[in-house]
Amino acid sequence: MGAAGWWALGRPGLGARSPPGWLGLAALGLAAVALAAVAWRGARPWRRRRLRQVGTVAQLWLYPIKSCKGVRVSAAECTALGLRSGPLRDRFWLVVKEDGHMVTARQEPRLVLVSIAEEDDRLILSAPGMDQLSLPSKLPSSNMLQDCRLFGLDIKGRDCGDEAARWFTTFLKTEAFRLVQFETNMKGRPSREILPPFVQNYQVAYPDCSPVMILSEASLADLNTRLEKKVKMEHFRPNIVVSGCDAFEEDTWDELLIGGVEMKKVLSCPRCIMTTVDPDTGVIGRNEPLETLKSYRLCDPSEKQIYKSSPLFGIYYSVEKIGSLRVGDPIYQML
Repeated sequence: MGAAGWWALGRPGLGARSPPGWLGLAALGLAAVALAAVAWRGARPWRRRRLRQVGTVAQLWLYPIKSCKGVRVSAAECTALGLRSGPLRDRFWLVVKEDGHMVTARQEPRLVLVSIAEEDDRLILSAPGMDQLSLPSKLPSSNMLQDCRLFGLDIKGRDCGDEAARWFTTFLKTEAFRLVQFETNMKGRPSREILPPFVQNYQVAYPDCSPVMILSEASLADLNTRLEKKVKMEHFRPNIVVSGCDAFEEDTWDELLIGGVEMKKVLSCPRCIMTTVDPDTGVIGRNEPLETLKSYRLCDPSEKQIYKSSPLFGIYYSVEKIGSLRVGDPIYQML
């Protein structure tokens, strides 16, 4: 997740240099690729392209409230605004100050201790030392609209009410906070105001800059070989976790087909101090794993005007064709 300093970026689709290398497809895998290619080409005959399996969906994650705990699911709808599972939608809720400015775990690291569950079309929030908070997944239209501010851009949110405001204020204990919800009829933040004007045109609600972020298990394993204290996937908050590929192989993928969903690479994910927040304790360390990532995951010098000094870990994607995803789905690169 990038800090505010890198939002004015250069050309998309660039990542850190890593050794090339594709995993060979086993005989059974070849059959699966062939069947998927036939079905896909039949549905999209005007875009006949080769498919090559590059991995498998190992995990799917939604983060309903920005900076709070993720919800792991076995299947999800992938919309233009990100993953959805029932009433839970990825980063459709946001904690704000009373003036509408966003609050994340960069400023309030204990937000990562707030967990979210869904029950009877309601959100159930839990946190250490707090009674559970139950919120409707759809707010009444009588709730006020709040003007919010994310990374210098304006966006709306519907206020979740005084009970939610008191709950977050009591838990965080630093100042007054409110919780707002994005609605699909609201205008998202345009990608071309967040990123360079020549990236693909899409909108985002409360994510940093794209509706989907992908990271591989192998990349995390590579990082952990270099760390004294191992880190979890939860430090990096991806939506789709990939198995069956080499470390940082995801840097080389452009357009992907997963289930019925087509995605296009936006850019590599520049990492910030958010990665140093321990997801189990809510304590911000400010050093690791960020410093280790900087030791070997900085961009090529020719790309420094884009990523500056942020290390790269994971890839941002836009959604080009909506559809369904499941854990176990093969991931194909469209060539």
